[in-house]
Amino acid sequence: MQAPTGVAKMAELAIWRRGDVRAPHKPLLLLLALARRRKGITDFPYSDCEPLLAKLLREFGRSARSVHPEYPFWRLQNDGVWIVDTGRPLKTRASNSDPPRSELRSAGAIGRFTPQICEEFSSNPTLIDTTARQLLDAHFPSSLHEDILCAVGLPLDLDSPGLRDRRSRDPAFRLAVLQAYAYNCAICGLDLRIGNLTIGLEAAHIRWYQASGPDIVPNGLALCSLHHKLFDYGAVTIDENSRVLVSEQAHGTAGFEEHLIRHHGQKLRSTVRPEDKPLSSYTQWHRLQVFKARARPA
Repeated sequence: MQAPTGVAKMAELAIWRRGDVRAPHKPLLLLLALARRRKGITDFPYSDCEPLLAKLLREFGRSARSVHPEYPFWRLQNDGVWIVDTGRPLKTRASNSDPPRSELRSAGAIGRFTPQICEEFSSNPTLIDTTARQLLDAHFPSSLHEDILCAVGLPLDLDSPGLRDRRSRDPAFRLAVLQAYAYNCAICGLDLRIGNLTIGLEAAHIRWYQASGPDIVPNGLALCSLHHKLFDYGAVTIDENSRVLVSEQAHGTAGFEEHLIRHHGQKLRSTVRPEDKPLSSYTQWHRLQVFKARARPA
């Protein structure tokens, strides 16, 4: 059997897992590194990486008291795609073999892709874009892709034929979800059509497809494009009583009250059939892994 290429190894990342907990640390670090490589920059000092990756983890990771950019920076070496150079041996934590972030800073640690991957990128620069697309498809819903690319500084034309999402999806999922909610946004009730064509209404996964969420109606919500994006960002979620909750981290001026706050505490619109309503296991996953807790006061 032919050994996998360096780039192919990035599709087989060993992601830290504990139950259903989301850990987007490695994919976000790789996207940052790909953006730098696209600009011809090979070295990524930890001192530069730390604030950038910490910001991304707060914006696109799960709600947490603290973030740890040092973990993926060091642990990516185990995936065979990354190396870290230091000027001296590093002290490690008492609990594991990772160095604390203070050690990475003081030692002037520098991360970079392995020589094999660097050679592959040099031979075929388009691999940078296709690798970024694969990382996005594998770890994040499509509603967040453009925002993530903008945040890491990697401009891609996601509609390019070579970069379109090639995953196998159930084409009946969208139709079934929209029908379940009678073609209305489950949060705001939007029902906009041109002739017989539904506009601005989408089928959102409650538990993300990238987190093994199935293409079934009880794992779906009919949402307008605005509330779909807010839902995937974690600005809004659904509680155990099917009420809409808005995060206290969400704020704004024009349209904020009308499009978001007015729905806080309201019941989600009912499905046509009771058996199609969201399952509590999926809404609980969303509250724990996506929602930017805490919810605003009632």
